[in-house]
Amino acid sequence: MYNMPDFTDLCTMTSDKKSISLLADIFVKKGLSDIVISPGSRNAPIILAFANNPQINALSIIDERSAAFFALGMSIEKQKATAIACTSGSAALNYAPAIAEAFYQKVPLLILTADRPPELIDVGDGQTIRQKDVYGNYIKASFELPENIDSQGALELANRMINRAIDLAHFPEPGPVHINLPFSEPLYNTTVEAVEGKVLLPGITDKNPKQSCFKALAGQWNKYDKILLIAGQQIVNSKLNEILSEFVTGKNVVLLTETTSNLFDKNFVGCIDNVLTAINEDELDFFKPGLLITFGGQVVSKKIKKYLRRHKPVEHWHLSPAGEAPDTYQCLTKPVAMLPELFFETMANYVNTSPAAYAKAWMQKRNSVINRREDFLSQLEYSDLKVFDVLLQHIPVGTTLHLGNSTPVRYAQLFGTREFITYRSNRGVSGIDGQVSTAAGAAYATKNTNLLITGDVGFLYDSNGLMNQNLTPNFKIVVVNNGGGGIFRFIPGPDTSPQLEKFFETKHNYTAEKIAQAFNIRYVKTGSVRELLYALPEFFNESEKPVLLEIFTPGNTNAILLRKYFEYLKG
Repeated sequence: MYNMPDFTDLCTMTSDKKSISLLADIFVKKGLSDIVISPGSRNAPIILAFANNPQINALSIIDERSAAFFALGMSIEKQKATAIACTSGSAALNYAPAIAEAFYQKVPLLILTADRPPELIDVGDGQTIRQKDVYGNYIKASFELPENIDSQGALELANRMINRAIDLAHFPEPGPVHINLPFSEPLYNTTVEAVEGKVLLPGITDKNPKQSCFKALAGQWNKYDKILLIAGQQIVNSKLNEILSEFVTGKNVVLLTETTSNLFDKNFVGCIDNVLTAINEDELDFFKPGLLITFGGQVVSKKIKKYLRRHKPVEHWHLSPAGEAPDTYQCLTKPVAMLPELFFETMANYVNTSPAAYAKAWMQKRNSVINRREDFLSQLEYSDLKVFDVLLQHIPVGTTLHLGNSTPVRYAQLFGTREFITYRSNRGVSGIDGQVSTAAGAAYATKNTNLLITGDVGFLYDSNGLMNQNLTPNFKIVVVNNGGGGIFRFIPGPDTSPQLEKFFETKHNYTAEKIAQAFNIRYVKTGSVRELLYALPEFFNESEKPVLLEIFTPGNTNAILLRKYFEYLKG
């Protein structure tokens, strides 16, 4: 997990607070390199210890909520923890949305919060709240370093604590870890006598289950002639993709994927909502699996959740390295603590090959709806759906595509996965907050084009993400502006409520143009397919600064056309 750097002692000024000096030292020795700091006074020792260290890349972002999402994007891209650091008080609370997202999306994140010493808590001192364990249910662990390291025993304790915190952020599955740091004044004193720490190796987990384990699982597997695999959100995993491509070929096994699964093969069944729409009432029992196996994170499709909750398989196994047991489909029977690639690679040696009727039926449905989708789109008038059809066809190979919540990520599922495109979305808790900031952080961490497609409300909500001196030219934004939260026109209930426009959709006349100008972002706008096709080549060209393309669409017709689309798929 860690790339251990060559460590050379450097005579560098650091904070005289031993706890943070020790933390910065171990941070580097563990192979971590990035920290996003929000300005403050109480966190001055963190700034002095980290920003003065030439082996640490320290960034400054004013808005703590945006800073945390920016770090989230960096961590996803680099697959190792980025640290975030803030001053005391409500600043720490602004990290909460990104921390929750990191927890449920399983992203490594190290949260450093400066604090007052214990004697100043709840006595009316300024900028002070109860920060110990402040993130409650949304972190893997929380630590509070001792302010004073005045003995060898205290040093050893702090050393173990820091090692443990960094290791937990990565093993056995990634996630956010919190370190609270009480500091007494004076805060700005420095020294050249840095405190050196020792690197402790993380505990080793058994990555090679015994042969008897696989034989037992295969014995259960071979009872079923209908086996359904569902891949949730995950990073690109070429080895897993290759194993699954071989695994489903010629076998009575079906793999359902979404764009955020980042899996691609002609034998995988994508576009889950399209396919399920085309399954008739008298076919529902046939398509029900005997054995369901899931892996990865969240699944976007509500249709598959609804279907499997009503038409339950006999068994449901969930694969994850930590052996977690998310009962998404309300039928979980066995959590399996195993890497998916190890599970499928080894199980291929034990399971029987059955007639492929089940897989053939799913593939026929998939091919049928693809043809019907193309027929419908060829006649479709200008709308959100038409815009996504055009956009997704023209994204350059090698792009990392960030899909905003709520409608963009759902529209994308209707078109399936394109090879050599990486798909990302904040689907841990599926909030609209932090979409711009997360994509900006990912763009900063790589040279590849990072494209965010978001709705107008999602963009406006996180427009502070552009108040950032670290934005890079490879960051491109598409805002589909239909004048409100279009998702609520699709959901039964809000769509017929008299309060739809004011309280659910939050209809508005705002545009992104002046926001883009304020933050020195190049701005382009379109309002038709013809204009969009003309603008896209220049939009995707290399630029000296980020580019924002605002696409205006008719908000009132989108829901009507989407319903017609699904009716057409039914045949």
